[in-house]
Parts: sequence; structure tokens; C-alpha cells
Amino acid sequence: MSDNSAPTKTISDFEAKLNEADKTVASFEDNNLSALQRARGYLRANPTAIPAIILVVSILVFGLIAKNFMSAGTLSLILKQVTVTGIIAIAQTIIILTAGIDLSVGAMLVICAMVAARWATIGAPGLSALFNWLGMEGMAGFFAQPFPFYFVVLLAIVIGTVMGTVNGLLVTKARIPPFIATLGTFFAFNALKLWYTGSESVRAIDLEQTAPGLLWFGNGFEILGAKFIYGSIALLLLAALAWYMLSRTPWGRHVHAVGDDMDAAMLTGIQTERTLVSVYALAGLICGFCGWVAIGRVGSMSPIAFENINLDSITAVVIGGTSLFGGRASIAGSVLGAIIVGVFNTGLSLAGVDSYWQMFASGCLIIVAVAFDQWLRRASQ
Repeated sequence: MSDNSAPTKTISDFEAKLNEADKTVASFEDNNLSALQRARGYLRANPTAIPAIILVVSILVFGLIAKNFMSAGTLSLILKQVTVTGIIAIAQTIIILTAGIDLSVGAMLVICAMVAARWATIGAPGLSALFNWLGMEGMAGFFAQPFPFYFVVLLAIVIGTVMGTVNGLLVTKARIPPFIATLGTFFAFNALKLWYTGSESVRAIDLEQTAPGLLWFGNGFEILGAKFIYGSIALLLLAALAWYMLSRTPWGRHVHAVGDDMDAAMLTGIQTERTLVSVYALAGLICGFCGWVAIGRVGSMSPIAFENINLDSITAVVIGGTSLFGGRASIAGSVLGAIIVGVFNTGLSLAGVDSYWQMFASGCLIIVAVAFDQWLRRASQ
């Protein structure tokens, strides 16, 4: 009996010593990591820390060089100014997480906003004329009158979702690269926007008289001299919801897997095409909702509004720590990235710096952020 147990005991002792040796080697390797390597590993594991550090440092710097920058009114104004950009950045983050990009988010935003504003103030004269030509006077009269604001908000969200789904189908079914697909829809949606609106804006006075509900997100409250609008609260709530969907739901895990390695995700049974279409559709839905927020933020709506929001949203996402190569994203970081851009623009403006240097600063931020992302990616190789 003792002879049979002796080899077993010897093997167990050997395995225990081997495990102890492995732990010793791992501990030795950890101890030999430089401070820079440890910092790189920490920042890669916590991408939100990067924009948080940049935001704190930039606020402190501009607080020293720009007069009145540290006032509650100025800081709350920055949050108000980046509300629309922050919401669009959330939509862009979800798409970039899949290693894609959407250049049409600005056009989708304005189309949804213009449809809501026009239907709430003048109805749908084009449809009214069509039904009148068909001899359907009842339907013609129905579309000739303004619609309730809750109906036009729902309509805008549906239209945004449909446009986002079109982008997703172009990427998945037509196999067009996201950059090219959304560049094409960017021009197409812009043309539709100008055709539909006739390049005419919707005035604030018309919205106030017929659809004050569309202006609700522009209202707000004041705390200790800081003025906040409901649109900014919507930004924070939407960011929390998007974070929960990406980090706490099976759908979010599928999105991460598709962005990290689509082939591997497909082999594990994930329906990659359906996931990608849902991502672009969700981005369109967010753009539709943001159309409502944008009307309240501006107080009116023009077909040429928010022309730079595509680049602004991408800037916020990149600065926020989301990798352009997919697989890693931070919703909170994207919101912070939008605020950082607002801090730089406002701080430089208060410091008396010309506007073209503000654009120069934004460009430098993008270059530094992408270079930093590349540096972090090398940490895992």
C-alpha cells in the first residue's frame, strides 16, 4: 500500500514546487516592470482615466491663463455647449467600438430635427399636396396642419433609426467599408436635407407658438450661479444607459467581441451581421433623439446647422480613449472628450487666442490621442 502511494506523493510534491516556481517567476517579472510600463498597463485597463486627467489639467491651466474661466457660469456654459456633440459622440463611440465609423451622423441629426420642427409648425405640405392631387381631400387636410410635438419626436426617432439601418445594411450586406458607405450616405442625406427643407430654417417664434414642447431640452435650472439645461441631464442619462448596455448586457458583449475580432466572434456563434446592423440602427436612433435635444439647445433649426459635428464627435471619441481599431471603448471617456474640446475652445477664446488656433489645438489633440492609443496597443503585444 505504501509502495503505491509513494510515486503519487512524489508527483504531488513536484507539482507543488512547479506552481511555486511559476508564482516566483511571475512575481519577479512584475517587480521588474518599470514605472512607465505599469502606467501604460493601468491606462490600457482604465481608458477613462486618460481624458479625466487631461480634463483636470486643462481646467487648471486655463483657470490660470484665462480670466473668469473658473467661474460657475463659464463651466456650466461649456457643458451646455457640448450637449449635442456629447450625445452624437455616444452614437459614434458605439460604432467605432466595432472598428467602423459613421460620417453621416451630422446629416441624420439635422434631417431628424428639421422633420420634427417642420411637421410641428407647418405640417407636411408636400404630402398634403400629393393627397390633394389624388383627390383625397381628407388626408390632404390632415397633413396640412401642425402635428403634436410627441408625434414628431417619435417620427424623428423612427427616421433616424431607418437611416442608421441603411448604413448598417450597406456595411454588412453590400460589404462596403464603413468609411466609404457612410461617406456616400453623408452626401445623399445632405442632398435630401436641402431638397426637403428648400434651404429654409424654422424660426424660434414659430416653434414657441406651435410646438413649445420641442424646446423643452433648452430649459433648465440654476445652482449656485451655474445654469444647467435639461439637455445636459439627458446627455448624462443617455451615457449611463449606453454604458450599461455595452458592459452589462449580452448585446454589449457581442459588440465588443465583433470589434475585437469579427472572425473569432463569428466562430463563437455570434451573428455578426445582425449585431453590426443593430449598432448602426441604434446610432441612428440616438441621432433622431438628439434632433429633439438640438432644437431645444439652439431654439430654432437650420438645414446648415451642426456642419462640423461629424469631426467634433470623432474628436471627442478619440480623445476619450476609444480605439479607432475597435474592441475598446469608453462612453464616459467620449463625454469627457467632448467636454475637453469645449474647454479648449472656451479657454483659448477667453485667453484672446484667434479661432484658427483653436482648430489647430483640436487637430493636435486628435494626433496626440491616436499616437497615445497606438502606444497603449503595443503594450498588449
